[in-house]
Amino acid sequence: MGKKTIQLVDVTLRDGPQCLWATRMTTAMMADIAPRLDNAGFEAIDLAGGAVFDVCVRYLREDPWERMRILSSWVKKTPLIVMTRSQSLFTFEFFPDDFVELTAERIFANGIRYHTPYDALNDMRNMEVPVRAAKRVGLYTAGGVVYTLSPVHTDAYYAQKAKELIKLGVDAIYLKDASGLLTPERVKTLVPALKKVCGKLPLHLHSHCLTGLAPYAACRAVELGVDVVHTATSPLANGASHPATEWFVNNIRRLGYDTPVDLKHVDEVAERVRYIAKREGRPLGDIVEYDEFHYEHQMPGGMISNLKSQLTPLGLAHRLPEVLEEAARVRCELGYPIIVSPFAQFVMTQAVLNVVGKERYATVPDEVRKYVLGHYGEIAGPIDPDLFDRITGGAEPTKARPADLLEPGIPRIRRERGPFESDDDLLLAAFYSDAECKALKAAGPINTNYPLASTPLATLLKEVALRPDIRSFHFIERGKGLT
Repeated sequence: MGKKTIQLVDVTLRDGPQCLWATRMTTAMMADIAPRLDNAGFEAIDLAGGAVFDVCVRYLREDPWERMRILSSWVKKTPLIVMTRSQSLFTFEFFPDDFVELTAERIFANGIRYHTPYDALNDMRNMEVPVRAAKRVGLYTAGGVVYTLSPVHTDAYYAQKAKELIKLGVDAIYLKDASGLLTPERVKTLVPALKKVCGKLPLHLHSHCLTGLAPYAACRAVELGVDVVHTATSPLANGASHPATEWFVNNIRRLGYDTPVDLKHVDEVAERVRYIAKREGRPLGDIVEYDEFHYEHQMPGGMISNLKSQLTPLGLAHRLPEVLEEAARVRCELGYPIIVSPFAQFVMTQAVLNVVGKERYATVPDEVRKYVLGHYGEIAGPIDPDLFDRITGGAEPTKARPADLLEPGIPRIRRERGPFESDDDLLLAAFYSDAECKALKAAGPINTNYPLASTPLATLLKEVALRPDIRSFHFIERGKGLT
C-alpha cells in the first residue's frame, strides 16, 4: 500500500508573526522569503487576515490590498490565503451582505485564490454569504469550525457544524484551535467524528502551541484522518504560534506518511527569518510549559500580555490572575462564547469591569449586551434568566440571521465618504476612519526594499548602504589580500 500524502499550509507570513511579533512583519521582510516558500511545496501560504489588515493600516501604513498584489507577483506556484471573520470580515463589526460580497470580489481581483472564513460563534448562518460569495468569484474555500472546551461543545456539536458548512458548498473543512486547547485524548474522538462527516472533503487542523501539545496532537490527528496541517517555519513556530514545519515533516515521515514539502527551501526561509528577527529585535518562538489554568480561562497568549501592559499603568498588574479567574466565570455565565476575536475581547473587558467595579455586571459594555441579545449569532449554552435580564434590561432577543438586521451598506458609504478611486478604497473606508485612510494614502506605495539578499555578502553590502555614517568600505577576502 502506498503512503498517504499529508499536505501542509504555511503560516510563516501571517499567523506566525501575528502570534509572536504582534503582526509587525512588513511586506519588505517577505521579499526574499515568499519565493522560497513558493518553491517548498505547500498546499497554500497564509497571507492576510483581520489582524494583518488592522496593523497594515494603523501601524505599518501599508495598503493590505497592495500587499496582496505584491505577494501575488512574488508567489506564482502556490495559492495565497486570505482569512475573514465571516460577516465581520477583517474587523469586530458586523457588516451587511453587500460589503461581504464585494470583499470576496476584491480578494480574488487582487490575486488571492484561497479563502478561509470562519465564524467566531460557529453560527453557520453567518457563513452563508461569505462562502457563497467566495465560491461565486472562484475562490477555493476552506470553512472553519472553531474549537473550544465547554459542556456544550461536544463532538456531536462539531459534527453538526461541519455538516452545515458542507451544505454551503465549502471545498474543505478546517478545525480552528485558536487557543491551543486540543489534547491528544480529544483528538481520538473529535477527528474521526469530523472525518466521517467530511467524507472525501479534506479536513485541516489549525492549532496553536499555547499548551505545548499542538505538535503531538497534530501527529495523532494525521493518524486519525486529518489531511492538511497548518505549520510555521521554526523561528516563527511554537509559543502562541503553530507547530514547526521542519519537526512536523520529520515526525510524520517517520510515522510512514509522505508530504511534498521540501525542507531545503524551508531551511532557507528559517535562516532569513532568524536574521530579520535579530535585526528587528523580535523574539523567536519557544516551546511553552503545559498550563492547566489555560484550559479554564482559554485566553490567547497575546491577549494576556496586552492586558498586563494595560493594567500596569493603572497599578493593577498584580490583579491579572484574579481577572483571568473572573474571565472563566464570565464565559460560563454568558453561555460559553468561544474565546476568539471579538468575543475574547468582550469576555476579558467584562471580567476587568467586574473585578475593578463595586459589583459584578454593574457596568456592561454595549458589545456584551448585543451578544446576549443574539445580534452576533446563536449562543451555544444557557444564560441564567436573572443575569440575562440584568444585562439586557428586559429587551427581547433576536433569532434572526444577524446580517438580516442590517441595511445595505455600500450606498451609505458612497454617500457619506465617497467618491472613491476604487472599490478597494471603498472597503478600507468601511473598515477604518477617514483619518486612518488619509494617513494610509499619505504614506504612499509600499516599500519592498529590505537589506536581505541572496548571499551573505550581498546582504552585508545592503546593510552598509543604509548607514549614512559609513563613507568607505573595504572587503578583505581571506588568503587573497585586500580587494
